[in-house]
Amino acid sequence: MPVSTLRSVISDEIAIEIARLGMVRESSDATTLHRVTELASRAVTGCAGATSVRWSHSDRPEPLVVAASHPDLADLVDLQIARGSGPSFDAVLDRTSVSCEDTLAETRWPEYVPAALRRGVRCFNTTLYENDRVLVTLSLYGVVPGALDPRHLALAELLVAQSGAAVSNTRQYDDVHRTAVQLQQAVEARAIVDQAKGILMHALGCDADRAFAELRRISQTRHVKLTAIAQRIVAGHGHLDDGR
Repeated sequence: MPVSTLRSVISDEIAIEIARLGMVRESSDATTLHRVTELASRAVTGCAGATSVRWSHSDRPEPLVVAASHPDLADLVDLQIARGSGPSFDAVLDRTSVSCEDTLAETRWPEYVPAALRRGVRCFNTTLYENDRVLVTLSLYGVVPGALDPRHLALAELLVAQSGAAVSNTRQYDDVHRTAVQLQQAVEARAIVDQAKGILMHALGCDADRAFAELRRISQTRHVKLTAIAQRIVAGHGHLDDGR
């Protein structure tokens, strides 16, 4: 779809919500995917409902997070997961979009299609987004044959790409934040140990190596972490002898 045509089918409100999808720490993976399904249902012409799945990066991708705009559509995802097959699995395995113009004439998925028909699904399209961190699919469903106009599916591609980027950014942020927390904890632990060593050096009249060896000895004999022993000493509650 040309950019000008794509712009014409996106309201200002939808454009703002799409932009928010890419904001780091705006929400969890599950909330992001739920927002995508809701947006797709409202924004894509002919879409009566949607599902979205984040998949593992593996030889045989496994679903990690699932979102659906309606319980009946969630059932369709669950059916595919239980069987290990279906249009979403084909899209992920082949790394390509999958579509069906009319489920009544569809023969590719003999177990999935009857379940879709029972839930009023007469057409569907699955689009995917992948980078080196995440793999996400977005499936759109229509209630009449051919309801999903191919000219409007570029909006679905935009939605799944933006949601995939949001999930990737969130995971990257979490990794960086986790590392920063671990480094901060290490710095704080080192500071406590250094303070405890200084107290022991003064109390025992020894050097830093001997003070650290004493800390380690107390930690080992009492089966308490060295940092916990150091905290007790710094707080004035440490005992320098181990009961011998």
